[in-house]
Amino acid sequence: MFHKEGGKIILIATTLTVIFLLAADKLIAIEWLRMAVMLTILFFLIMILQFFRNPTRNTTLSENQIIAPVDGKVVVIEEVFESEYFKENRLQVSIFMSPINVHVTRYPISGKVNFSKYHPGKYLVAWHPKASTENERTTIVLENKAFGEILYRQIAGALARRIVNYAQEGMQVVQGTDAGFIKFGSRVDLFLPLGTKVNVKLNEKAIGGETIIAMKS
Repeated sequence: MFHKEGGKIILIATTLTVIFLLAADKLIAIEWLRMAVMLTILFFLIMILQFFRNPTRNTTLSENQIIAPVDGKVVVIEEVFESEYFKENRLQVSIFMSPINVHVTRYPISGKVNFSKYHPGKYLVAWHPKASTENERTTIVLENKAFGEILYRQIAGALARRIVNYAQEGMQVVQGTDAGFIKFGSRVDLFLPLGTKVNVKLNEKAIGGETIIAMKS
């Protein structure tokens, strides 16, 4: 199953793959070279297909749990000052996505969208300390009864050139459902209330829609 954001790219890539395969088969006389070129072409198509995959995830809905919004590795767990929306200290949990991860963004909690804003910006590597405030990004704030307001931020990386965000202010959203997409390498930051019980460790692999990032203490 593929994400809808990849439809156009997949169609173009598949069409070009067929054209290049036919051309290689017809124009390259040396057998080993022809096979090498054809396998390389197929490899690039497979990479594009795997990048836009959208696997079904088994989300257990819970108002008292915050689930991972994306697949990737937990790279930050620390108290920081969140300057855009809360303007106070919050607990930050960041997940880094490599190009081979699933790049679908999912809502970490069910609730109301109180804030949704897009920021143009730079394309620093996603793990850069300033990526959260200087890169192209979107900031979304959700609210439920258990946690109050939490913020998640989609951040473009060095390869990412388009962030897709479906959250609009006033919407009621469901935990684990499709919230957007980030194309080609990126990161998502979560900003949680201080005192929230974190359920993951640094360098732990998170699975979007399934891994419990934090629980109500």
